[in-house]
Amino acid sequence: MQLFDIEADSKQNHLPYDGTVNYYGKVVSSQQADHYFDVLLRSIEWENDQAVIFGRQIITKRKVAWYGDRGYEYTYSNVNKYALAWTDALIELKALVEQLSGETFNSCLLNLYHTGEEGMAWHSDGEIDLKKNGAIASLSFGAERKFAFKHKQTKEKVELYLEHGSLLVMKDTTQSYWLHRLPPTKKVSTARINLTFRTIVE
Repeated sequence: MQLFDIEADSKQNHLPYDGTVNYYGKVVSSQQADHYFDVLLRSIEWENDQAVIFGRQIITKRKVAWYGDRGYEYTYSNVNKYALAWTDALIELKALVEQLSGETFNSCLLNLYHTGEEGMAWHSDGEIDLKKNGAIASLSFGAERKFAFKHKQTKEKVELYLEHGSLLVMKDTTQSYWLHRLPPTKKVSTARINLTFRTIVE
């Protein structure tokens, strides 16, 4: 796969302390990014996300999918998911992300946001199934969206814009000290697909 001419400084840490966030910018060409967006939209087994909050089951407009090396069970928001087998496109993208980041991953949680009005509230990826302080690589296709971090104690915020075909990697103690979110916006009317490559500990 031909890599895009990366403009962002992937070695820069965008967090001031207590964690590491590297933004690689666009890691594939616009044409390749368009291709993967279309393939993922068609081939992934999307389903509406579910969460159990205060004993009530909530169904979100946002859609999700969970893939991995094998049928890993993954629990968040009191809902269990079982990983599906990798698709060809996911295998290609996993190899690209591992090559660029120097990390290895065994699973991927995908999110489909139909418009900017769908987002994600403040949270950290601290589920017990995940490798502690392990890297989480976030690959974005489609609409450019703001992505925000907030320190759990100091409340300091950091914001980035994630482009079509771009890669962001969160690692070290980021999940312990920082929350992150995808703020909703009425300024974006098109869809975004986000892949978060992770490591499940067995």
